[in-house]
Amino acid sequence: MSSNSFAYNEQSGGGEATELGQEATSTISPSGAFGLFSSDLKKNEDLKQMLESNKDSAKLDAMKRIVGIKKLVYVYLVRYAEEQQDLALLSISTFQRALKDPNQLIRASALRVLSSIRVPIIVPIMMLAIKEASADLSPYVRKNAAHAIQKLYSLDPEQKEMLIEVIEKLLKDKSTLVAGSVVMAFEEVCPDRIDLIHKNYRKLCNLLVDVEEWGQVVIIHMLTRYARTQFVSPWKEDDGLEDNEKNFYESDDEQKEKTDQRKKPYTMDPDHRLLIRNTKPLLQSRNAAVVMAVAQLYWHISPKSEVGIISKSLVRLLRSNREVQYIVLQNIATMSIQRKGMFEPYLKSFYVRSTDPTMIKTLKLEILTNLANEANISTLLREFQTYVKSQDKQFAAATIQTIGRCATNISEVTDTCLNGLVCLLSNRDEIVVAESVVVIKKLLQMQPAQHGEIIKHMAKLLDSITVPVARASILWLIGENCERVPKIAPDVLRKMAKSFTSEDDLVKLQILNLGAKLYLTNSRQTKLLTQYILNLGKYDQNYDIRDRTRFIRQLIVPNEKSGALSKYAKKIFLAQKPAPLLESPFKDRDHFQLGTLSHTLNTKATGYLELSNWPEVAPDPSVRNVEVIELAKEWTPAGKAKKENPAKKFYSESEEEEDSSDSSSDSESESGSASGEQDEGDSSDDSSEESSSEHGSDSESASEVGDKRTAKRNSKSKGKSDSEDGEKENEKSKTSDSSSADSSSEEESSSDSESESESESESESRKVTKEKEKKKTKQDRNPLTKDVSLLDLDDFNPVSTPVALPTPALSPSLIADLEGLNLSASSSVISVSTPVFVPVKTHVLLHRMSGRGLAAHYFFPRQPCIFGDKMVSVQITLNNTTDRKIENIHIGGKKLPMGMQMHVFNPIESLEPEGSITVSMGIDFCDSTQTASFQLCTKDDCFSVNIQPPVGELLLPVAMSEKDFKKEQGMLTGMNETSTVIIAAPQNFTPSVILQKVVNVANVGVVPSGQDNIHRFAAKTVHSGSLMLVTVELKEGSTAQLIINTERTVIGSVLLRELKPVLSQG
Repeated sequence: MSSNSFAYNEQSGGGEATELGQEATSTISPSGAFGLFSSDLKKNEDLKQMLESNKDSAKLDAMKRIVGIKKLVYVYLVRYAEEQQDLALLSISTFQRALKDPNQLIRASALRVLSSIRVPIIVPIMMLAIKEASADLSPYVRKNAAHAIQKLYSLDPEQKEMLIEVIEKLLKDKSTLVAGSVVMAFEEVCPDRIDLIHKNYRKLCNLLVDVEEWGQVVIIHMLTRYARTQFVSPWKEDDGLEDNEKNFYESDDEQKEKTDQRKKPYTMDPDHRLLIRNTKPLLQSRNAAVVMAVAQLYWHISPKSEVGIISKSLVRLLRSNREVQYIVLQNIATMSIQRKGMFEPYLKSFYVRSTDPTMIKTLKLEILTNLANEANISTLLREFQTYVKSQDKQFAAATIQTIGRCATNISEVTDTCLNGLVCLLSNRDEIVVAESVVVIKKLLQMQPAQHGEIIKHMAKLLDSITVPVARASILWLIGENCERVPKIAPDVLRKMAKSFTSEDDLVKLQILNLGAKLYLTNSRQTKLLTQYILNLGKYDQNYDIRDRTRFIRQLIVPNEKSGALSKYAKKIFLAQKPAPLLESPFKDRDHFQLGTLSHTLNTKATGYLELSNWPEVAPDPSVRNVEVIELAKEWTPAGKAKKENPAKKFYSESEEEEDSSDSSSDSESESGSASGEQDEGDSSDDSSEESSSEHGSDSESASEVGDKRTAKRNSKSKGKSDSEDGEKENEKSKTSDSSSADSSSEEESSSDSESESESESESESRKVTKEKEKKKTKQDRNPLTKDVSLLDLDDFNPVSTPVALPTPALSPSLIADLEGLNLSASSSVISVSTPVFVPVKTHVLLHRMSGRGLAAHYFFPRQPCIFGDKMVSVQITLNNTTDRKIENIHIGGKKLPMGMQMHVFNPIESLEPEGSITVSMGIDFCDSTQTASFQLCTKDDCFSVNIQPPVGELLLPVAMSEKDFKKEQGMLTGMNETSTVIIAAPQNFTPSVILQKVVNVANVGVVPSGQDNIHRFAAKTVHSGSLMLVTVELKEGSTAQLIINTERTVIGSVLLRELKPVLSQG
């Protein structure tokens, strides 16, 4: 099994997976199995003793083994959270506790899992988690917060404004680990908010070299767009140099006049130069994407005289794998059209190798064609001669097209290329001959009078060439030059008339054209032949050919019905055609940013951000200035304090730095060490991470957090108080916090349930600090405290049976965590499944006229309710249709029938004009369709509203086998069975129609059936868990029997009444 563990480690590729693999190897037994999951249960009986031991080393070893399992569970959940959303929803309370775990890897993993659950109902929970994680002490957790921002935005774009606030905060982060991720979030959520970048521009430029590689790519692309909006074009400088060169031999007076006209010479902005200078070293990066990103940056924003340095780096990438080569060659092909000189020194690097795939060969041909000139064309033509003999026929055809383009671009070799192509007409390969014919046709269009012999030679090839395009090209050439070959053209028409019926449609059209041209120029010899061909075309199977035949007959054969056009038939058919332009397919790609998907596909891809044109006048550069005085205040005292008394002043001064940067970044030393520890698991190994987060003992890490919070309280409350008093208080808080942290860690290790003891001890200490902060600060934090109650899902009781786990092998705390993942019901035959269909129908809760501008609609999402396992989940959408803000929207008084319960949504502080918000409620309807009446209130008004559930929404779908269905149905007969006969058209009794109609009315699961005429569905009631079995049995003719078996006979009869008309109608 050890090989399996290593295979898992390699395939996962993530930082956590690497850790898991390394931790797993440390616990591999001699027999080759994981210590924790070994069948030998005795090996883990010592866990409890180790946790209760007085020795710190034994506790740490035990904790490492438990944390190893926990991280493995989180990796699994990240993978399956999106696919199994219902299961993941049940473990939200576990993730909430894990967000406060002392281990930064656990906190980050919990946030990753939470953001992977794609259910709108938990958006507020995710928002709170992201806000907390963005201020976390660990840069790795902050990095994961930036990743979660993008996921939340894609789930609910209405959270954009709140997410922008978090992005703005994280952009100020000084950690290189966070920079790339937050810029990616910026590009996804608000790429147009350039104002957020101004203050961070220079910091990002300077951090760029140290950011991880994929972060570098994102930052460089963003800074390219930024530079195009904030700086003037550097290409004006080059234009000026060209003018100076031209004016070298002019008189001094003329030169002086022209220099006076250019009053404002170009000077590059220092920030512009900073970006170009700081990206230059990255051209040596080992990552091809980084080199490509720097290359496109130089191409789009640097002076033309400096762009040449990227060519060597791009040519270096051609030694990479074929996918990288393909992208790089595409970009070089675009560049080489505009600036040939950049790549001419590396011409031989673009010669085709026999091992290159066809896509690479054709791109290299494209570049060689762009680089061709009078000096190197003879070398290239010798190279092309070899390529034509290639076994790759697609490549050989592309080479022939390349030769044609070289012939048109360089007039000195036109005749040489044409003669070479004529020689290829005798080639044995049909595809080569066909492509040569097509290219020769295009070349002859440019100078037809000089090449009558070539046309005669091509006419002879008609007997041997079978490729339709080539035959059509020869016929077109003969038709265009029929007056130059008067003896050959009629004979060609005669041969074509014989084989007309067996020719390809493309060739038939050219035979008709040839006949029409000869009829107009040599009617004496070809009149009868043309009429014969027109008669054949009149009855052809292809309507295009029939249409062309009718058109030509009316045009060239005059009769009474002929219109005025027949007089001009000769001018129409024998008009001078313009010569074709043989252009590069990459000519128009330069309007896309190089290195993007849109450039590769040559079409605008979703999410593509266009580069703006250079501004005529540069915007104010002072917006990028950062207050140097504040930085001096931050750093100078810190340095002194460390020299004078490092033990006392370290935490308080680093806390000042945190305050000045909005608590979004650590001090330099902390961010450096943390980034070293947590560089995504790429280079750091597990031992360093564990030593930083766990070997340093929980008490130490907890005391650091406590010290920083205490320091923050002291600095906020006292302001200008005496520093010595502050230091004393800090020391006191250190001792008290560290002792409490020690006790809490002991509680955690010795408790039977990690979740209960840890959350209680932590929540108490956090409540104390929060209460003090509330008193000391001026900001109103009521909305936050209210939202926290969303996370405290203590009343959430999942439908559970005991998890069958080997108790000695797992710690009790882990069992408690894993129990939340179970979703099986109380009976062995019943297991709750996902809904087959979720109707989008909404019901009016409050009309905007009745609600004085506040409108409310509700619908049933058919998801397990997170507020209680006996409750039905209801989503309410509130809309403000007025032009003023509606404040304090909440649920007022309730008038509920006996036994009915309701979990209300948290009060909404305000709803902007034309704004909309969706909230969730849970209602226990007690398996009845009685109305839940309550008051929906605002700051000024209260409105009486009610929700009445359709009977189909009081059910949860269950999965069961046909055998179990029949067994349960056999126990629910007599009084528990109701049935009716349905009459409908046969087309309404197809399996898909029945399924669609039943699941639209009721939230039921499909039971597999071995008989085509019987359709079975199963569900259970939300409140009592009673089974609801629905059977649709098709009879002879157009009738069917609908049977419902359930203990809840009232609900069964109501469901029967609702299903009958739906199944009956067409």
